[in-house]
Amino acid sequence: MFLKRLIIKNNEDVIRDIPFHKGINLIVDETKSSAKTESGNSVGKTTVLRLIDFCLDGDGKNIYTDSEFKTTNKKVESFLKGNNVVISLVLVAELNIKTAKEIVIQRNFLKGKERIQKINGEQKSNYEFSGLLKELIFKTKSENPTFKQLKSKNIRDEKNKLVQTIRVLNQFTTDVAYEALHLFWFGIDVDLSKDSLIRRKNIEIKVQDRLRKESNLSQIKQSLIIVDKEIARLGEVRKSFHVNKDYESDFESLNKVKSEINFTTNRISHLEMRVELIEESRDDLNKNRSDIDSNKIRALYEAAKALIPDIQRSFEETLKFHNDMISQKLKFIEEDLPKLHETISKERKKLSFFLDEEREFSEKFSKSSSVQDLEIVITDLNLYHEKKGGLEELKSLWEKSNSDLENIEKRLDSINEKIDAKEELIQERIAEFNSSFSDISSRMDGVHSLLSADKVDGVYKFAIGNIEGNPGAGGKKSQMAAFDLSYIKFADFKSIPCLHFVLQDQIENVHSNQITNLLTEIVDEVNCQYVLPVLRDKLPRDIDIEKIEILSLSQNNKLFRV
Repeated sequence: MFLKRLIIKNNEDVIRDIPFHKGINLIVDETKSSAKTESGNSVGKTTVLRLIDFCLDGDGKNIYTDSEFKTTNKKVESFLKGNNVVISLVLVAELNIKTAKEIVIQRNFLKGKERIQKINGEQKSNYEFSGLLKELIFKTKSENPTFKQLKSKNIRDEKNKLVQTIRVLNQFTTDVAYEALHLFWFGIDVDLSKDSLIRRKNIEIKVQDRLRKESNLSQIKQSLIIVDKEIARLGEVRKSFHVNKDYESDFESLNKVKSEINFTTNRISHLEMRVELIEESRDDLNKNRSDIDSNKIRALYEAAKALIPDIQRSFEETLKFHNDMISQKLKFIEEDLPKLHETISKERKKLSFFLDEEREFSEKFSKSSSVQDLEIVITDLNLYHEKKGGLEELKSLWEKSNSDLENIEKRLDSINEKIDAKEELIQERIAEFNSSFSDISSRMDGVHSLLSADKVDGVYKFAIGNIEGNPGAGGKKSQMAAFDLSYIKFADFKSIPCLHFVLQDQIENVHSNQITNLLTEIVDEVNCQYVLPVLRDKLPRDIDIEKIEILSLSQNNKLFRV
């Protein structure tokens, strides 16, 4: 899919209508970087990238957040949320073909009934929106990788995607999740549920650690044998007493009720244990977020800034990035809480019912004229039935957990075997990719970059290296460009559905010779679009900017015109 146009409208008033073409697409900031009073950071050049990301299921918060200091731009936020500003993105299967299939995406920043979130004119829920985009663009309905993961490397506007070439997701992403994403990139068809299985496995291991503090399965089984013997013995003793039929029936019912009470009580206790485990993890994350002494670290940043005036990142940005990552982790670990609380509520209702029944039977027995010895036997029997109920619940929990772990391990073994069977294909695909990657990277900065995939601890880990050594900051940006362009070239060769555009911020860090090669030669060799927000005076003087410029912005002509 290619970018065709991005339209910004306030009701029916068109604020911007930005067309895209093949090759380089420059968003030029006319601000003079030498002017101390004009930074060029607030005209909206990077915002264009983020509006595209917003249309592709981004949350949109970074659109009205300052790109350097991450402070809220109240003017832009008020404009977007106080008006019906609709962002329309048109994607097309092929540029320059009038009959090519289009995808029209529309979103605004309002909530509730006023919210617009449409694909080809049809309003979609959050789940439908992401799923349909994934199906239309990447031709898959699989749960993993997610659409946001798949689009991530094509929109390099945030810190982690500007310093990492292939590990472009948040800091909580597991190696297993990256394995699924990277294998998908290279068209390796495998079961992509491995990451969720690993997470389930880890939860079951924690549950068993808690259960083991009470008792192990073998001890529970042996205890049940002894308890059953005592119940049988006391049952024979009870039969030696001559009591009426109703007494016998009520006694049996009381035993069943007591067993149910103990079973349900234990079940509630272990459900609450699961809740406690989740809440402990949540509290640890919140503590990790709140324990930072912001004043001390801010003072440290200010001291560093005095020594290094051009420092790129602020404390506020680092703190917000840290807290955003924690929020994403919190969202994941709290997913099971509502269901657990609902189950606990149901179990407590059952317990209340059983307790009422026990009370009724107890009242009957208190009024009966049974002999004192029989009452002692009944009391002992009740105690053993209660013990049996608790032991059986523990046994049930252990057996279910063991069964779940066994099934998870079997599925993981099966998935790993299928992935291992494709080792030759994986290495073959990487070699095909590297033929372009190494060539493009060496032409940009003289360094031959290459991709590799090695299986470590049962997981394929993809990594990028260089024959000549590690790149610097500018070299890292050129490495990203080489990777992104090589991937599109590879995907086309293998007929793997992909986004045929790359949005790259902070290209100014790349040496002017590398930029010239990128803008004048390399991008034109790939069936793609390369969208770059740049300061005009940072571009090489021999570049014909007019031919590749799609939007010009300045302090007097900002993106939203506000």
